[in-house]
Amino acid sequence: MPANRNALIRYKTIDKCLQNRYRKWTLEDLVDACSDALYEYEGIDKGISKRSVQMDLQMMRSEKLGYSAPIVVVDKKFYTYEDPDYSITNIPLTDQDLGKLSETIEILKQFKGFSHFQELDGMVQKLEDHVYSAKTKKRTVIHIEQNENLKGLEYLDELYQSIIQQKCLELTYQSFKARSANSFIFHPYHLREYRNRWFLIGVKKKGAPILNLALDRIISIKEANFPYYRDEDFDAEAYFENVIGVSVSSTLEPMHIELFVSNVHAPYVETKPIHKSQKTIEKNNHGITISLDVQYNFELEKEILSFGDGIKVISPPNLRKNIRARLGNAIDLYQTELNPSALKGLSHKLEHRGFEILNFVYTKRELKHISKTIGNHFQDNEERLFGKRAFLKEIPELKQLLLNSNLKEIIKAIDPKAFLSKTIYFDKPAEKNWYVTWHQDVSINVNQKKENKGFTGWTNKEGIISVRPPEEVCKSIFTIRIHLDDTDENNGALKIIPGSQNKILSTEEIALITQNSIPVSCNIPAGGIQIMKPLLLHASSKSKNQKKRRVIHLEFTSMELAAGLVWGEREEIS
Repeated sequence: MPANRNALIRYKTIDKCLQNRYRKWTLEDLVDACSDALYEYEGIDKGISKRSVQMDLQMMRSEKLGYSAPIVVVDKKFYTYEDPDYSITNIPLTDQDLGKLSETIEILKQFKGFSHFQELDGMVQKLEDHVYSAKTKKRTVIHIEQNENLKGLEYLDELYQSIIQQKCLELTYQSFKARSANSFIFHPYHLREYRNRWFLIGVKKKGAPILNLALDRIISIKEANFPYYRDEDFDAEAYFENVIGVSVSSTLEPMHIELFVSNVHAPYVETKPIHKSQKTIEKNNHGITISLDVQYNFELEKEILSFGDGIKVISPPNLRKNIRARLGNAIDLYQTELNPSALKGLSHKLEHRGFEILNFVYTKRELKHISKTIGNHFQDNEERLFGKRAFLKEIPELKQLLLNSNLKEIIKAIDPKAFLSKTIYFDKPAEKNWYVTWHQDVSINVNQKKENKGFTGWTNKEGIISVRPPEEVCKSIFTIRIHLDDTDENNGALKIIPGSQNKILSTEEIALITQNSIPVSCNIPAGGIQIMKPLLLHASSKSKNQKKRRVIHLEFTSMELAAGLVWGEREEIS
């Protein structure tokens, strides 16, 4: 056995030398390299003969060991491989080897029907495929799905060994919801894979609830100097029995769920059940109705949603309601996708007509978040019943919600240099019925008085100093009215006179124009916006219903303090 081991060391050393084509190898060089290797690995300091190395070269050239190495002599002196990519470590399996592997596969396949060996199924198929490929010199015909780019896979072996050896760990972990990572002691029980993601199951301490941690959220692992705690009552199979996925609640009981599956998707659901509790209740020409008995979790919703329009929740009502809401939000994402043609020429349209209406700028989810943020701030505040100025100073977190990607694109299309100069929040509660007569908006917020040529009409309303600017300044301004509620003619929607924004009108001119023009009623659904030039004539009628009408008024300008005024609410759009 020692002689065989020494020979193997020499073969590998010669192979390594001949692969190095940056150097020319004489017989003496190979003898020296083999002597050094034997001394390094076996402590043998006795030199070997040239004859031994020559016999090694001959053995490597032969088929006795299966090498058939293409060793050639160049210039009658230097040894090398004729094939630069050859190595004895790359030799294919022999027919004898393949035969042995085939026999092993057949033995392993005998156990595939037993529950303890179910995890071997994929391994056996993969090994069988590799043997088939080696025998026939053809491409593999089976591929087991894997995600090699998934984070955390490098921890699998270490975690596996920790569970087997019952070692306590110190993990540094950051969930998707956490702002920063934190470290804690963890007692690992079980590793579980779901949809190509791996999860570690265990507890932080004795008596603590079972946790599942995604491996791709683990930042670091190290062994902890704490005694390992194992709950002997924990049974992984029983623990995950009533769930889809890995999210298990210790308090929720499995719920009875009924789903209708269309005839297009029914064969897939029947041949690959969503859960082992799945039963077919009814079949007809349109599809099948199935039942499940599982806990309500995120993975259940995700599984149902993955079928799109091919599945419908019949019961329970809360699951049906949530799935319907999620599908509505999905449609909302497409509806709120800005059409480039809608932005094309937007600035020109404003100059010509003085207004533009764009629907579906905000999703229902965004509107809900905006409404909740405003409602929490103005709760029990009577000021909200009218108009609240400069409200972004009080609710700075609202700015990011209002300036979503759609609104930024719209502002950029109108004027890339625009900045926010004024904000007002209007709230028409259901019990109020106020309206405005025909007028033009001409005021600008400032935070200090500074007399400048061309500006007239200083006022000080509710502590807000405003000024009547010249027409050229008004032309550099535009306003965006964000509608948080559906607004129509019966709910006090604005009426406008298109094209009336070109100059500041007198009272007599306003009366003459409005009496001889047909106004346009601006009906806008929640989530839509109305863009207006400040001098556009507009009014609103008394409401005919008792619905809420909340509107956020944002004013933008790009004229950089044209007359030396200092804006009270100057905000860059980024």
